[in-house]
Amino acid sequence: MSPMSRLPGQIMTAPYGGGVRRLFLAFAVLALTALAGCGSDDNAGPAADAPATSAGSATPSTADSPGTAPDGDRIAIGSNEALVWGDGRYGVVLAHGRSYDAASWAAQAPAIAAQGATVIAVESIEPGAIKDAVDKLQADGISRVALVGGSAGADAILTLCAQEPDLADRLVLLSPNVVVDGLGSQPKLFVASADERNVDVARTLAADSPGDNELKILPGRSHAQAILKKDAGGPVFRLILDRLRP
Repeated sequence: MSPMSRLPGQIMTAPYGGGVRRLFLAFAVLALTALAGCGSDDNAGPAADAPATSAGSATPSTADSPGTAPDGDRIAIGSNEALVWGDGRYGVVLAHGRSYDAASWAAQAPAIAAQGATVIAVESIEPGAIKDAVDKLQADGISRVALVGGSAGADAILTLCAQEPDLADRLVLLSPNVVVDGLGSQPKLFVASADERNVDVARTLAADSPGDNELKILPGRSHAQAILKKDAGGPVFRLILDRLRP
Protein backbone atom coordinates (compact mmCIF):
# COMPACT_ATOMS: atom_id res chain seq x y z
CA MET A 1 0.00 0.00 0.00
CA SER A 2 1.46 3.36 -1.02
CA PRO A 3 0.56 6.49 0.91
CA MET A 4 -1.25 9.11 -1.14
CA SER A 5 0.75 12.30 -1.45
CA ARG A 6 -2.20 14.39 -2.66
CA LEU A 7 -5.90 14.14 -3.44
CA PRO A 8 -6.82 12.42 -6.70
CA GLY A 9 -8.58 15.58 -7.87
CA GLN A 10 -8.49 19.28 -6.96
CA ILE A 11 -11.13 20.27 -4.43
CA MET A 12 -12.96 23.39 -5.54
CA THR A 13 -13.99 25.82 -2.84
CA ALA A 14 -15.64 28.58 -4.86
CA PRO A 15 -18.29 29.48 -5.75
CA TYR A 16 -19.90 26.70 -3.69
CA GLY A 17 -21.32 27.34 -0.23
CA GLY A 18 -19.96 25.78 2.98
CA GLY A 19 -22.41 22.87 3.01
CA VAL A 20 -21.52 21.74 -0.48
CA ARG A 21 -17.80 22.12 0.26
CA ARG A 22 -18.15 19.89 3.32
CA LEU A 23 -20.02 17.29 1.29
CA PHE A 24 -17.33 17.35 -1.40
CA LEU A 25 -14.54 17.01 1.19
CA ALA A 26 -16.31 14.08 2.83
CA PHE A 27 -16.59 12.33 -0.55
CA ALA A 28 -12.87 12.91 -1.20
CA VAL A 29 -11.93 11.39 2.18
CA LEU A 30 -14.04 8.31 1.46
CA ALA A 31 -12.36 7.93 -1.94
CA LEU A 32 -8.90 8.16 -0.37
CA THR A 33 -9.82 5.57 2.26
CA ALA A 34 -10.98 3.14 -0.41
CA LEU A 35 -7.79 3.66 -2.42
CA ALA A 36 -5.62 3.08 0.65
CA GLY A 37 -7.23 -0.32 1.17
CA CYS A 38 -6.26 -1.56 -2.26
CA GLY A 39 -3.17 -3.69 -2.76
CA SER A 40 -1.82 -7.06 -3.73
CA ASP A 41 -1.73 -10.26 -1.73
CA ASP A 42 2.06 -10.05 -1.52
CA ASN A 43 3.40 -9.51 1.98
CA ALA A 44 6.83 -8.02 2.47
CA GLY A 45 7.38 -9.19 6.02
CA PRO A 46 6.04 -10.49 9.31
CA ALA A 47 3.84 -7.43 9.89
CA ALA A 48 1.38 -9.09 7.54
CA ASP A 49 1.40 -12.08 9.86
CA ALA A 50 0.31 -10.09 12.93
CA PRO A 51 -2.41 -12.00 14.77
CA ALA A 52 -5.89 -10.59 14.97
CA THR A 53 -6.47 -12.63 18.13
CA SER A 54 -3.83 -15.15 19.19
CA ALA A 55 -1.40 -17.53 17.56
CA GLY A 56 -3.68 -20.47 18.18
CA SER A 57 -6.92 -18.97 16.90
CA ALA A 58 -5.90 -16.57 14.16
CA THR A 59 -8.23 -16.17 11.21
CA PRO A 60 -6.79 -15.89 7.70
CA SER A 61 -7.10 -12.43 6.20
CA THR A 62 -9.24 -12.08 3.12
CA ALA A 63 -6.19 -11.00 1.11
CA ASP A 64 -3.93 -13.85 2.14
CA SER A 65 -6.10 -16.92 2.70
CA PRO A 66 -5.89 -19.52 -0.05
CA GLY A 67 -9.66 -19.79 0.34
CA THR A 68 -9.85 -23.59 0.04
CA ALA A 69 -12.22 -25.44 2.39
CA PRO A 70 -10.30 -27.95 4.53
CA ASP A 71 -10.59 -31.63 3.70
CA GLY A 72 -8.75 -32.87 6.76
CA ASP A 73 -10.24 -34.39 9.90
CA ARG A 74 -10.28 -32.20 12.99
CA ILE A 75 -8.63 -33.83 16.01
CA ALA A 76 -7.58 -32.85 19.52
CA ILE A 77 -3.93 -33.02 20.55
CA GLY A 78 -3.74 -32.29 24.24
CA SER A 79 -5.54 -28.99 24.82
CA ASN A 80 -5.15 -27.87 21.19
CA GLU A 81 -6.84 -28.72 17.91
CA ALA A 82 -5.39 -29.71 14.57
CA LEU A 83 -6.35 -31.00 11.14
CA VAL A 84 -5.01 -34.30 9.87
CA TRP A 85 -4.74 -35.76 6.37
CA GLY A 86 -3.61 -39.24 5.31
CA ASP A 87 -2.33 -42.24 7.23
CA GLY A 88 1.12 -42.83 5.80
CA ARG A 89 4.23 -43.98 7.61
CA TYR A 90 6.02 -40.64 7.35
CA GLY A 91 4.96 -37.68 9.49
CA VAL A 92 4.68 -34.02 8.50
CA VAL A 93 3.65 -31.23 10.88
CA LEU A 94 2.56 -27.92 9.33
CA ALA A 95 2.75 -24.66 11.33
CA HIS A 96 0.97 -21.67 9.78
CA GLY A 97 1.73 -17.96 9.97
CA ARG A 98 -0.10 -15.80 12.47
CA SER A 99 -2.68 -14.44 10.03
CA TYR A 100 -3.60 -17.98 8.94
CA ASP A 101 -5.03 -21.11 10.58
CA ALA A 102 -4.64 -24.86 10.14
CA ALA A 103 -7.09 -24.91 7.23
CA SER A 104 -4.81 -22.58 5.27
CA TRP A 105 -2.74 -25.67 4.38
CA ALA A 106 -5.70 -27.41 2.72
CA ALA A 107 -4.35 -26.75 -0.77
CA GLN A 108 -1.00 -28.42 0.03
CA ALA A 109 -1.66 -31.04 2.72
CA PRO A 110 -3.50 -33.59 0.51
CA ALA A 111 -0.64 -33.62 -2.00
CA ILE A 112 1.88 -34.17 0.81
CA ALA A 113 -0.28 -36.96 2.26
CA ALA A 114 -0.61 -38.59 -1.17
CA GLN A 115 3.13 -39.28 -1.10
CA GLY A 116 2.66 -41.61 1.86
CA ALA A 117 2.56 -39.22 4.80
CA THR A 118 0.35 -38.50 7.77
CA VAL A 119 0.04 -34.72 7.80
CA ILE A 120 -0.97 -32.68 10.85
CA ALA A 121 -1.65 -28.95 10.59
CA VAL A 122 -1.66 -27.45 14.07
CA GLU A 123 -3.93 -24.61 15.16
CA SER A 124 -1.64 -23.35 17.92
CA ILE A 125 1.83 -22.44 16.67
CA GLU A 126 3.43 -22.39 20.08
CA PRO A 127 6.58 -24.57 20.11
CA GLY A 128 4.98 -26.83 22.72
CA ALA A 129 1.94 -27.47 20.52
CA ILE A 130 4.19 -28.37 17.59
CA LYS A 131 6.12 -30.74 19.86
CA ASP A 132 2.83 -32.33 20.99
CA ALA A 133 1.96 -33.03 17.33
CA VAL A 134 5.34 -34.69 16.81
CA ASP A 135 4.84 -36.75 19.97
CA LYS A 136 1.42 -37.89 18.75
CA LEU A 137 2.82 -39.06 15.43
CA GLN A 138 5.62 -40.91 17.17
CA ALA A 139 3.19 -42.48 19.64
CA ASP A 140 1.25 -43.72 16.60
CA GLY A 141 4.38 -45.50 15.37
CA ILE A 142 5.65 -42.83 12.96
CA SER A 143 9.28 -42.32 13.92
CA ARG A 144 10.36 -39.85 11.22
CA VAL A 145 8.63 -36.45 11.22
CA ALA A 146 9.32 -33.38 9.07
CA LEU A 147 8.40 -29.88 10.20
CA VAL A 148 7.11 -27.24 7.78
CA GLY A 149 6.40 -23.66 8.82
CA GLY A 150 5.67 -20.23 7.41
CA SER A 151 6.82 -16.98 9.05
CA ALA A 152 5.70 -17.14 12.71
CA GLY A 153 5.22 -20.90 12.32
CA ALA A 154 8.75 -21.19 10.95
CA ASP A 155 10.05 -19.17 13.90
CA ALA A 156 8.31 -21.49 16.36
CA ILE A 157 9.88 -24.51 14.62
CA LEU A 158 13.31 -22.89 14.79
CA THR A 159 12.87 -22.19 18.50
CA LEU A 160 11.78 -25.78 19.14
CA CYS A 161 14.56 -27.35 17.06
CA ALA A 162 17.23 -25.18 18.67
CA GLN A 163 16.16 -26.79 21.95
CA GLU A 164 15.76 -30.30 20.49
CA PRO A 165 18.11 -30.52 17.50
CA ASP A 166 17.31 -34.14 16.67
CA LEU A 167 13.53 -33.85 16.92
CA ALA A 168 12.78 -33.42 13.20
CA ASP A 169 13.75 -35.57 10.25
CA ARG A 170 13.70 -32.57 7.88
CA LEU A 171 12.84 -28.86 8.00
CA VAL A 172 11.08 -26.71 5.40
CA LEU A 173 10.91 -23.06 6.44
CA LEU A 174 9.15 -20.30 4.49
CA SER A 175 10.17 -16.70 5.26
CA PRO A 176 11.70 -17.24 8.72
CA ASN A 177 12.21 -14.08 10.78
CA VAL A 178 14.72 -15.20 13.44
CA VAL A 179 18.23 -16.61 13.38
CA VAL A 180 18.92 -19.35 15.92
CA ASP A 181 21.90 -21.48 16.87
CA GLY A 182 21.95 -25.15 17.76
CA LEU A 183 19.94 -26.66 14.91
CA GLY A 184 20.57 -30.29 14.02
CA SER A 185 22.15 -31.70 10.89
CA GLN A 186 18.88 -32.79 9.26
CA PRO A 187 18.26 -31.57 5.67
CA LYS A 188 16.74 -28.09 5.57
CA LEU A 189 15.04 -26.05 2.86
CA PHE A 190 14.77 -22.29 3.31
CA VAL A 191 12.45 -20.33 1.01
CA ALA A 192 11.97 -16.57 0.82
CA SER A 193 11.23 -13.79 -1.66
CA ALA A 194 13.97 -11.42 -2.76
CA ASP A 195 12.12 -8.23 -1.83
CA GLU A 196 10.57 -9.25 1.48
CA ARG A 197 11.80 -7.60 4.64
CA ASN A 198 13.70 -10.47 6.30
CA VAL A 199 15.09 -12.28 3.27
CA ASP A 200 18.59 -12.12 4.78
CA VAL A 201 17.42 -14.30 7.69
CA ALA A 202 16.84 -17.21 5.30
CA ARG A 203 20.22 -16.59 3.70
CA THR A 204 21.98 -16.56 7.08
CA LEU A 205 20.26 -19.71 8.31
CA ALA A 206 21.07 -21.59 5.12
CA ALA A 207 24.72 -20.53 5.26
CA ASP A 208 25.34 -21.04 8.97
CA SER A 209 23.20 -24.03 9.99
CA PRO A 210 24.77 -27.50 10.01
CA GLY A 211 23.76 -30.22 7.60
CA ASP A 212 22.48 -30.32 4.04
CA ASN A 213 20.83 -26.94 3.50
CA GLU A 214 19.13 -25.60 0.38
CA LEU A 215 18.14 -21.96 -0.18
CA LYS A 216 15.49 -20.87 -2.67
CA ILE A 217 15.10 -17.12 -3.22
CA LEU A 218 12.18 -16.16 -5.43
CA PRO A 219 11.51 -12.90 -7.26
CA GLY A 220 8.93 -10.54 -5.79
CA ARG A 221 7.85 -9.85 -2.22
CA SER A 222 5.37 -12.61 -1.32
CA HIS A 223 5.76 -13.70 2.29
CA ALA A 224 5.54 -17.22 3.74
CA GLN A 225 2.35 -19.06 2.71
CA ALA A 226 1.55 -16.34 0.17
CA ILE A 227 4.51 -17.77 -1.75
CA LEU A 228 2.65 -21.08 -2.07
CA LYS A 229 -0.57 -19.32 -2.99
CA LYS A 230 1.17 -17.52 -5.83
CA ASP A 231 3.13 -20.63 -6.84
CA ALA A 232 -0.09 -22.68 -6.99
CA GLY A 233 1.51 -26.09 -7.43
CA GLY A 234 4.45 -24.73 -9.40
CA PRO A 235 8.20 -25.30 -9.01
CA VAL A 236 8.43 -24.14 -5.39
CA PHE A 237 5.78 -26.54 -4.16
CA ARG A 238 7.23 -29.36 -6.25
CA LEU A 239 10.57 -28.68 -4.56
CA ILE A 240 8.88 -28.87 -1.17
CA LEU A 241 7.16 -32.13 -2.12
CA ASP A 242 10.52 -33.59 -3.15
CA ARG A 243 11.91 -32.62 0.25
CA LEU A 244 8.98 -34.33 1.99
CA ARG A 245 9.07 -37.67 0.20
CA PRO A 246 9.26 -40.58 2.69
